[in-house]
Amino acid sequence: MTPVPVALGPHTTPLLEEAVIRGGAVVSPLEGARALVWNAGPDQFPDSLPDGVRWVQLFSAGVEEWFDSGIIARHSDVEWTSAAGAFAATVAEHALTLLLAGVRSLSDQVTATTWRQEEFFGRVGTLRGARVGILGAGGIGRALIPMLTAVGAAVVAVNRSGTEIPGADMTLPAHRTDEMWSLVDHVVIAAPATADTRHLVGADELRRLGPRSWVVNVARGSLVDTDALVAALRDGTIGGAGLDVTEPEPLPDGHPLWTLPNAIVTPHCSNPPAVRPQAFADHVAANVSRFVAGEQLLARIDPLAGY
Repeated sequence: MTPVPVALGPHTTPLLEEAVIRGGAVVSPLEGARALVWNAGPDQFPDSLPDGVRWVQLFSAGVEEWFDSGIIARHSDVEWTSAAGAFAATVAEHALTLLLAGVRSLSDQVTATTWRQEEFFGRVGTLRGARVGILGAGGIGRALIPMLTAVGAAVVAVNRSGTEIPGADMTLPAHRTDEMWSLVDHVVIAAPATADTRHLVGADELRRLGPRSWVVNVARGSLVDTDALVAALRDGTIGGAGLDVTEPEPLPDGHPLWTLPNAIVTPHCSNPPAVRPQAFADHVAANVSRFVAGEQLLARIDPLAGY
């Protein structure tokens, strides 16, 4: 049986070459290839694809810029997959770090210059016994659930279909998201950025949380109404926010989120460059293996849903 030819673009790396081979295929020029693994953004993507290409694997988990560019619509006869799930473990780890730092008042403690034990005793909380809502329980959410349950938290997961998520106490479909807010103590946002999820978290949602609740966003800044969040942080509607993504991004100098004492901002570093190549290579190997076997691919992009 002739090996399935898979092209790499716009450039190749030993890791990706090995991943294609590990998946049971052979690295090939684009002409004559059955699939294309693309490890760059949309700017360099070819205007046309050879007729033989049936599948394109993208490097990023978020694909909004690919929809904005019209590339996916232009090649609607091709199956597209993202890297969703490939980087889930490291992003979930960052989400847990932000949540724990907020709940346990770490940012204030590590910057304190005097011994304020009694003050912090009243502010340090715990995730043990808490209920954490996960908005968008895809790859990141699924990776986060065992981390949360390991420290004694329970999880209310929200996904598009409402299909039960292993490890979650409760799973809600996206159209019932409104029910989640009164059920949880804290919220982690890990949903895709689409027109439907823009400002998914606004003033009304934040009001339904509590003064000790933390909101963590490791998805995209557009999912949170920044003005509403700043207001909720200032007036104590919620306990705090841990943000690896913001709107706008980069967050400009002088923005209130930099100086609010109950906001922790990290510069979109939950998926650091050092871990991406190997994680993506493993994702490619798994998907190439599925493609060769004629099985359903991981992280398929739904053109109608926008992710």
